[in-house]
Amino acid sequence: MRRILCVVFLLAVTAAAQTAPKITLLKAARVLDVKSGRYIENAAILIEEDRIKEVGPIASLQAHAGNSPTIVDLGKATVLPGLIDVHTHLTIDASHFDYSELGVTVAQQTLWGAKYAKVTLDAGFTTVRNVGAPSFIDVALREEIDNGDLPGPRLAVSGTPLGITGGHCDENLLAFDYHYKAEGVADGIEAVQAKTREVIKYGADLIKICATGGVFSKGDDPRASQYTFEEMKAIVADAHRLGRKVAAHAHGGDGIKLASEAGVDSIEHGSYIDDDGIATLKKNGTYMVPTIYLIYWVQENMNRVGVADFFRKKLIEVGKVSFENMAKAMRSGVKIAFGTDAGVFPHGLNARQFAYYVRMGMTPLQAIQSATLSAADLMAWSDRVGSLEPGHYADLIAVQGDPLKDITELERVKFVMKGGVVVRNDL
Repeated sequence: MRRILCVVFLLAVTAAAQTAPKITLLKAARVLDVKSGRYIENAAILIEEDRIKEVGPIASLQAHAGNSPTIVDLGKATVLPGLIDVHTHLTIDASHFDYSELGVTVAQQTLWGAKYAKVTLDAGFTTVRNVGAPSFIDVALREEIDNGDLPGPRLAVSGTPLGITGGHCDENLLAFDYHYKAEGVADGIEAVQAKTREVIKYGADLIKICATGGVFSKGDDPRASQYTFEEMKAIVADAHRLGRKVAAHAHGGDGIKLASEAGVDSIEHGSYIDDDGIATLKKNGTYMVPTIYLIYWVQENMNRVGVADFFRKKLIEVGKVSFENMAKAMRSGVKIAFGTDAGVFPHGLNARQFAYYVRMGMTPLQAIQSATLSAADLMAWSDRVGSLEPGHYADLIAVQGDPLKDITELERVKFVMKGGVVVRNDL
């Protein structure tokens, strides 16, 4: 009988151990509270499975951790929430700025997506929006990451971006003989409603539209509106009714104002934004996503990567005005979320944009908040990412120095955790 009782006891203990939640206690010299801008010194984060349970001084949290938590000791490091980039193109490689892009297959872009998702996560971006990919390969990438089959950040994806015939979201490098249109092209109210519903049907988390011309597209003008106000209102109405936000690629002033008045949630780029555009965004509470770093990277590297002449001309013109216009929008109180257009420049360099935001007038804390609190708010994910607090995913990064004194510390992330799992530790 004693042997039977012992066996039963051991089985019960084993079962309890197997069902007990994984507890991790992460220690560091300091943890940044991005809401207050203050550090918790000699800090700890208590993590249960993939979620944060408690944040506070080490002395108080050790008593709450139980008898045998997994200890992650980051020594003198500074811990911050995982960063968020709301404008990426994980399935694009930054080496095709001319007719060579016609030779890129969907299969290649799919493989690039898997590669660059890991690169982006290792750089400290634990959440990103992917705003535009062919054949819904970003939907497949999101699902494979969510299933644990591929490493990468948490993804919100747009699938196919919507645009007008001959506009920035069309394919204008092929001659008429091919009779080809990009898969997101839709003209007229009925067509854009149908395309919006189709994109949602195939798994999009948000809708990406091209409200103006672009830089890396042939035959259009970044300052010219594309969709009409009525078309954009129809897109936004369907998207919002079906629980999706709308991101509008918009460089030019009129396109920016029309998109904001139509109810889009964010203006991507904003290179030519003017006083009227700034006032419109503030009135409507529309976010702006200033993608400034890519302009400098491409200008510095366009001879090496082979930028076509018709792209080069537009890039130079946009580069003359973007910095000051975007900076004025920041200084004027437009809501700003951090987005880079990574893919136009090499993935993994996303954090270089923080220094430009500071040069444009943000404090280091405001720049960090744009990639945490504000980005999470734009995504409607404030209940799960963007800050280190109970109930949120245990997505966090660590750097060796103080990013409130030197924002470039975020370019040298040494530790990344996503969902309570260490994915990189170079400390």
